[in-house]
Amino acid sequence: MVMKSSSPLPRMSRRGRVTIGVLVGVFVLFTLLGWGVQAWTDWLWFDEVRYTRVFTEVLTTRLLLFFVVGLGMALIVGGNLWLAQRLRPRMRPHSPEQATLERYRMLLSPRLGLWIALVAAVVGLFAGLSGQSRWNQWLLFRNGGDFGVDDPEFGIDVGFYVFQLPFLRYLLGVGFTAVVLSVIGALAVHYIFGGVRLQGVGDRMTNAARAHLSTLVAVFVLLKALAYVLDRRAMLLEYGNGPVYGAGYADVNALLPAKEILAYISIVVAIAIIVFSNAWMRNLVWPGISLALLGVSAVAIGGIYPWAVQTFEVKPSAKEKEAPYIERSITATRAAFGLEAATTTPYAANNLRPPASLATDTSVVPNIRLLDPQLVSETYTQRQQVRQFYDFGEKLDVDRYGVNGRVQDYVVGLREVNYRQLTPQQNTWINRHTVYTHGYGLVAAPGNRVVCGGQPFFVSGFLGDPQEQQKEQGQQTTEQCASQTEQIAAQQPRIYYGERMDASDYAIVGQSDPERKAEFDRPVGEGGESYTYTGEGGVEIGSFPRRLLYAIKEQESNFLLSDAVNDNSKLLYVRNPRDRVEKVAPFLTLDGDPYPAVVDGRIQWIIDGYTTAATYPYAERVNLQEQTADELTGRGTFQLARENVNYIRNSVKATVDAYDGTVRLYEFDETDPVLKAWNKAFGGDLVVPKAETPAELAEHFRYPADLFKVQRNLLTRFHVTDPGAFYSETDFWQVPNVPDAPDTDQKQPPYYLLTQFPGQESPRFQLTSAVTPNGRENLAALISGSYVDGQPRLEVLDLPDQTRISGPVQVHQSMTNNANIRQQLNLLQSQQAQVQYGNLLSLPFGDGMLYIEPVYVKTAAQNAPPLLQRVLMSYGDGGSYVVLANSVSDGIKQLIEQGKQAASPGTPPPAGGTPPPPAGGTPPGGSAPPLTGELAEAANRVQTAIAEVRAAQTSGDFERYGRALKALDEALTAFQQAQQAATAAPTPGAGAPASPSPGASPPASPAAGGSAAPTPGG
Repeated sequence: MVMKSSSPLPRMSRRGRVTIGVLVGVFVLFTLLGWGVQAWTDWLWFDEVRYTRVFTEVLTTRLLLFFVVGLGMALIVGGNLWLAQRLRPRMRPHSPEQATLERYRMLLSPRLGLWIALVAAVVGLFAGLSGQSRWNQWLLFRNGGDFGVDDPEFGIDVGFYVFQLPFLRYLLGVGFTAVVLSVIGALAVHYIFGGVRLQGVGDRMTNAARAHLSTLVAVFVLLKALAYVLDRRAMLLEYGNGPVYGAGYADVNALLPAKEILAYISIVVAIAIIVFSNAWMRNLVWPGISLALLGVSAVAIGGIYPWAVQTFEVKPSAKEKEAPYIERSITATRAAFGLEAATTTPYAANNLRPPASLATDTSVVPNIRLLDPQLVSETYTQRQQVRQFYDFGEKLDVDRYGVNGRVQDYVVGLREVNYRQLTPQQNTWINRHTVYTHGYGLVAAPGNRVVCGGQPFFVSGFLGDPQEQQKEQGQQTTEQCASQTEQIAAQQPRIYYGERMDASDYAIVGQSDPERKAEFDRPVGEGGESYTYTGEGGVEIGSFPRRLLYAIKEQESNFLLSDAVNDNSKLLYVRNPRDRVEKVAPFLTLDGDPYPAVVDGRIQWIIDGYTTAATYPYAERVNLQEQTADELTGRGTFQLARENVNYIRNSVKATVDAYDGTVRLYEFDETDPVLKAWNKAFGGDLVVPKAETPAELAEHFRYPADLFKVQRNLLTRFHVTDPGAFYSETDFWQVPNVPDAPDTDQKQPPYYLLTQFPGQESPRFQLTSAVTPNGRENLAALISGSYVDGQPRLEVLDLPDQTRISGPVQVHQSMTNNANIRQQLNLLQSQQAQVQYGNLLSLPFGDGMLYIEPVYVKTAAQNAPPLLQRVLMSYGDGGSYVVLANSVSDGIKQLIEQGKQAASPGTPPPAGGTPPPPAGGTPPGGSAPPLTGELAEAANRVQTAIAEVRAAQTSGDFERYGRALKALDEALTAFQQAQQAATAAPTPGAGAPASPSPGASPPASPAAGGSAAPTPGG
């Protein structure tokens, strides 16, 4: 009787198979639907911005790599699995091991081809997913050119390292993966079908299995030989045995030859494996010995020998041995990061006394910026917000404009819609996406002027008549608190694209009825005006298929049900300017601080784009996120990704129209090979040539902050070009911490100024930063970045090593710890008010250093913004000449007066400005007679003014506080005049006039009260 063999696993019922098939089909359907919707909507978006070439090129490249890499991997692995089963032995010896494996053979044999195809498909899927992510490497590999610079070791053009080497190393990794998976899979198949045995008599491996597996191992060893060849090139990119990036002495003289020898040994071993395993001896003993010898050689030649050279030859005289390789790294780093063009100018800084020329200067002093873009953001919001859903962000921007024939810097911000500040009643789908669709106006104020108790003098971005707006805000003063006209006029002031918008903040605009206007435009009186979008931007969604498409994409049924979506509707999405540029140019690394500018009557966002690489030979490698982090990171500026680079260029200036979202990429670095490769990859017309950049737009280009931070940080070390000095690290610098909070370990951000440094022919708009010697706090140098005739200019003012000039942290501490100034600052600060410090500006002037630090006061009243009230000023070493003035012009006068007094024999400089009258009404000796006449009346006015200042602080009313400070300033001035008059004509028998008795030392006069605005020159 013949027994039928039963299946080792129970057979699934028909209903179960149908259920699983349906579930798998539904999953695949929804997955494909999601991908299809995403691809279709992406195509529509790219079509809107007219960059479909980017979409199609990236998509086709990714699909090509997915199928080529995936199919290649699947064929290699699947082919070896198929070959392994084809080479299985027909007869297998009996053993318990084979009896156990028989069950698996019964399971696999009926559908072995299907199982192999399934394994190959899974392996190919993951390999394809890996391959498609390398689309950028492939495009550079295919389109890259030469740099025109050869590496110092092999004489190979840098373009090979940047464009070819990354993709070659990836392909080598794919080869290793394919061979390893093939070995594992083939070994498993050979074992299951008896080609490889662990038990039984005879050979443990059949000749066919041995030939198959040994061939795969030989291929692996050959790939290892190729890896050694590429590793020789890659040694120039890594941190080796030397003190800098790139190959050092031991690497070049020991490790490089070792890798070449190991490459030849690997080829010999691969041949030996084939020969010994199949043509001669036909066993695995000698192939095993060959592999062991390769391993021993790798340890001895590639590890022990370089270590011995490093330990016994290099370390005893490392400074001399490593000098040529340190020089290579210095040269390569300076070239890769654009430091080689930096000009260094010695600056003696030997004048410690304020020069009289400060009072007549027309290049530095008139352009001193007092408004801090971070602190006055609250003031902009409170004074120009008007509705709670408008917002200016945590930090404003600094740009320059020519108004009335004079170019000066302005603090600018856009009045954007912040959807997070809508009330629950306003935050409905209709309101969020069809009513509150845009902001309104670019608000600007001169950086060197404040009015009305310490507020910026607004000159643009008004929602209506400036005078009426001032009345609505309660600014009923005789002083002009804002311009009467738009000085920086935008013909189209509406903001549909801005930094305050994220991926969920799409807007639906357009109406089929021209008379119907659904969008809230701007506040007018108690209500507001309405508007209908007329721009070219946006994707048309009037048809039913489009509405259905975006209903699926946004998972929102209102696209189909709401009457707000009509035949003329358009959908605006990807509304953050940085996101739009990132989508159009995915190969760019974008600066973290986009800024708006009015260009040809339209508001344009300007975003700096960088091309980067991580494979420039011998160049220092840095992490962009770490190098660009400082006090402002995440507070109005975007944090960059953790990207390691050793080459960077500001090759593109991108713009986004704030009204219609138009994206433009303007070439800025005409010599960058990386940008040329990307432009070629996308058809050759991706970027607008530099010569075609509009002149009015180019006037607003500024040196990018993140690039400057990277260059500044590298210059703290790579300003040293002598290899011996570099190795000793004796002249390295460091970036100081935030002056008013040094214990936070946050770096001081660079700041934009319109000023003139020594050696410059005229004032420039430049980004500047101070650096100090490593481990010390005195000033070492000033670094500035600017544009001259459209070309970047990086400059260093290098101070002597033993300079007495203090650094930013020391200067701030010296100024605020001055006895007289500390007394005045304490009066400004109380439980109801706190003092905040603006940018500490370091300005070289008159062979010395002028420091400016605005002092803001913020009361405890709800939503009270900080107001500029004083200006801390210092000249020289930071401690000898210090004033707390009510304006820059007053501070300059006091500093010059201190300098004159110090020049008089036996007269010490009165640091800290005019000392306040002592309390008690009499001098410390107590012998002065009581005050009489005008002097007594003036002293009473001072007492009354001090009482009002304290009352205003307690009330939390910052308007009242500003008026009180102004009154105190006037009272102090009147008392000083009365005191001078009494000194000139003393009352007979009365002696010297005494100071008033205010009960407490009053503060100095306000920085900006009434008409005493701290504008340079008064």
